[in-house]
This record gives sequence, structure tokens and C-alpha cells, in this order.
Amino acid sequence: MKNVQLGLKENWRQFVLLVIINAFVGGMVGLERTIIPELAEVDFGMAAKTAILTFIMVFGVVKAITNYYTGVLANTWGRKNLLTLGWLFALPIPFILIYAQSWNLIIFANILLGINQGLCWSSTVVMKIDLVGEKNRGLAMGLNESAGYLAVGGVAFLTGYIASEYGIRPYPFYLGFVFAILGLLSSYFLVKDTRHHVRTESASVQMPLLKNIFWETTWKHRSLGSISQAGLVNNLNDGMVWGLLPILLATKDFDLGQIGKIVALYPVFWGLGQLFTGKMADHLNKKSMLFWGMLLQGAALLAMLFATTFAHFAALSVLLGIGTAIVYPTFLAAIADYAHPEQRAESIGIFRLWRDLGYAIGALLTGILADALGLDWAVGGIGFLTLLSAVVIALRMEAKKTAP
Repeated sequence: MKNVQLGLKENWRQFVLLVIINAFVGGMVGLERTIIPELAEVDFGMAAKTAILTFIMVFGVVKAITNYYTGVLANTWGRKNLLTLGWLFALPIPFILIYAQSWNLIIFANILLGINQGLCWSSTVVMKIDLVGEKNRGLAMGLNESAGYLAVGGVAFLTGYIASEYGIRPYPFYLGFVFAILGLLSSYFLVKDTRHHVRTESASVQMPLLKNIFWETTWKHRSLGSISQAGLVNNLNDGMVWGLLPILLATKDFDLGQIGKIVALYPVFWGLGQLFTGKMADHLNKKSMLFWGMLLQGAALLAMLFATTFAHFAALSVLLGIGTAIVYPTFLAAIADYAHPEQRAESIGIFRLWRDLGYAIGALLTGILADALGLDWAVGGIGFLTLLSAVVIALRMEAKKTAP
């Protein structure tokens, strides 16, 4: 490829295409956000919270491992090939969710969903960072994550509405067929690989290579390690909200339509907020943004212990979404700041490994706490861990100047 240029303006067509594709990726997760916890209790008669949350545990572990290998293979297999492969795994998911007669099939669908999300979301993240260069990383991640999580929230609301009007199955899951087919066709026929952009950027970068990418991204590097632990805790609390918030709201006598609205507000504000916070990360101190975002999340979760009305939970869902919007694009932009372009895909994959293991850890921990001590203990415990993560960022992460 000749005359490769970095920048959002120079690559806007491919960038917009990848934003749209990531909305389809988010839509696949949104299919489950409101419906699956209810499906577990209504269709499968499951009462134990740990058992219900097994679908999130499996999803989190599989997605985390797939994130890692997407990063490792990105430079050799190609980003586009991994993105297309991810959509092939998505095709059977709606069929399984519609016709499953056992919980094991729901688990299998979430194995496929985890692979789909790991391959597709990781590929779109890396490709956008490749395209835009250093100056607009935060904006790129804000647009990417915004598209994905607006789709999560929008589809969560839509499936909740469809389920309340027409039943839990099959109609809410028909949307999945549309997302999977459009995602596959656009990825295969329209997306171009970005490895040439990485070579162009690498030629002008003086940053040293990490000696041990896995260990330094995981913890040894003060900044990369701080970002990775915060990412894990962020998705740990997201896993709790995904699995337990609908159940918590049901215990307070909200109907499925109200639950769908409250559950949807969180990812919608998470998604909308990133349209602004991503660009903010290009100009403000990323360490401060991560600290305040995690602090706001923890405070919102702890406040849920005292909420009683629809308005209370709706407001706290909004605050939780804003806190997550502050940190989510900043995580990825900050990882890219500290990783050499040639190691960036792998370092992002390692970060996303730990971040998405938070789903599994959060589902297991909150399920155990909820079954042993009650829902309030689960929510409060995760809220406290989120506050603790903010403290780790404040004490350990080093601030870095933003790009001019």
C-alpha cells in the first residue's frame, strides 16, 4: 500500500465503517442484557444467583482469552481476517437463544458470544488506533466504544420492550440475525487491514520496546499495571450490574418494562458519554480521568443500597454510566500511550484479557455474596472494590503529557 497516512481525516471512510461494525458487535451483547437473567428464572426455573450468573462467567473467560490471542495474532494473521472470523462465530447465536431447551445451550451460546466479542471488538479497537495516530486516540476510542455501548443500551431497551409485549422468546432475538449478517458481509467485503499504518507509525517512534509484554502490561509497569487492574474492576462491577441489577429491581416490584428502562440507561449514558470523554482524554490528564471515573462508579453502586424508587435507580444508573464513560475510552488510549506501536495490539490484548476476566470474577464473586449474604452485600462489596481501584490509580499510575 502506497502513501499511507495516519489521521482521522485521512482515513475517515474506513473509520466510520469500523464504528458501524462495532455497533453491530455491541448489539449482539445487548440481546442478552435484559432478557437472559429473566429467562433463567422463568423458562429454566433457576433461583441460585451463582447458577444464573454462569452465563456471564463463561462469556467473560472466553472473551478475555480471545482478546489475548487477538492481540497476539493481529500482526501475523491480520486484523481484518480476525474481525471476519469473529462474525462467523456469531451466526449461530440467535438460533441457540431462541430454541435452547437447556441452560447448557445458553452457556454454549455465550461461549460463541465471547469469541465473537473478543475477535470483533478487539480488532475494531486496534484498527481505529492504527488509523488515527497519537493525536486522536482518545477520540477514536470514544467513538468506537460509544457506538458499541449505545448499541448495547439501545438493544437492551428494545429487547425488554419486545419481551414485555410479545414474550421472552423468540421475537427479541431476531435482531441478532440482522447484526451477525450485516457484520459479516461488511467486514469481509469493505474493511481493509491496517498493518501498513502500524509500519508507518513505527518508523517515527522512539519509544523503547517492552521486555516482557505480558508481565509489564499486567502489573510490573506502574502505569500499564494500574490501568489493567482498573479495567478488571470496571468489568467486575459491570458483570454484577448485568447479572444482578435486573434481579435486584425485580425484588423491588418493578415490572419488566421498568427494569428494561433502568438497565438500558446505564449503557446508553456510558455510550453517549464517550462521544465527549474520548476527546477529553486527548487533552486532559488520563490519570485524573481514570481516578474520578472509578470513584464515581463506586459511589453510584454504594448509593444503590439506599435507593427505593424508579427515579432513584434511574439516576444512579445514569451516574454509573457517566463514570464508566469517563474511564472506558481512556483505558485504551492510555494503554496505547505506553506501548510501542509494534507491541500495541498485544498490549491492548493483554489489557483486555484482564479487563474482561473481570466479568467472570465479578459474576462469581457477586453470585457467591448474593447467595450467602444477600443482594445488598453483593452490590456493596463490588462498590467498595471499585473505590479501592481508584485509590490504586491515584497512588501508582504516572501521569503522561497528552499529544499536542
